[in-house]
Amino acid sequence: MDAILIFSACLVGVVLLLFVWMVLRSVRMLYEYERGVVFQLGRYKNTRNPGLTIIWPTQTMRKVDMRIKTADIPRQEVMTRDNIPMLVNAVVYFKVIKPEDAIIKIEDYVFAVKQYTQAALRDVIGNSEMDFVLTEREQIAESIQKIVDSETTGWGVDVESIKIQEVELPAEMKRAMAKQAEAERERRAMIIASQGELASSENLRQAAEILARSGGALHLRTLQTIRDIAADPSEKIIMVLPSDMGKLASLLVDDDKK
Repeated sequence: MDAILIFSACLVGVVLLLFVWMVLRSVRMLYEYERGVVFQLGRYKNTRNPGLTIIWPTQTMRKVDMRIKTADIPRQEVMTRDNIPMLVNAVVYFKVIKPEDAIIKIEDYVFAVKQYTQAALRDVIGNSEMDFVLTEREQIAESIQKIVDSETTGWGVDVESIKIQEVELPAEMKRAMAKQAEAERERRAMIIASQGELASSENLRQAAEILARSGGALHLRTLQTIRDIAADPSEKIIMVLPSDMGKLASLLVDDDKK
């Protein structure tokens, strides 16, 4: 009788230990940035929030990271609408908003987002001209984001933003653009110089009109110029007088002799 009691007590103890061990193994922890998608016998049951949760032996749980992810779009050659080849690479920022859809509706949502963004990048740039691609990167990135986001919403993924990192042109196109930029700078320099000459001539014209209205102003200006030249000892001044001035001087000399 005692042996039966001892055996029963041991059996109960073993069962309790197995139950405690099973409960401990069933306890899972989810971090604040994680969600748990729970399946029971292969069917979706619910989504668990952060903290401690229990997963029974008939259940399985897939953890989903809810933080923003960054995916690089590798550099690829794209032909623009005006037949200019370009090497373009970009980066896409996205996050999961519905963890159950990201697990159930698509096998690998990170790979799918990268591939779909790459295809959208080729389509958008292929329908744009080179000048538009070089000057309107933000607008192109927004167009790509709208295309990708409209598709990935059904996967439980939200595309935060897309940035075009680098656009590289062929070497001959770079040289042609450098020549064009140089010609444009020369054209602007000539325009600025001609505008300066026009303004200078206008000022000279106004100065000439002012001097013409005053009889002594021109003589004063002449004397001032002579004074400026005479300041340098190495300079020589030759004054040419009209012939009338010579006759007047000879008459004055004859009057003095008389």
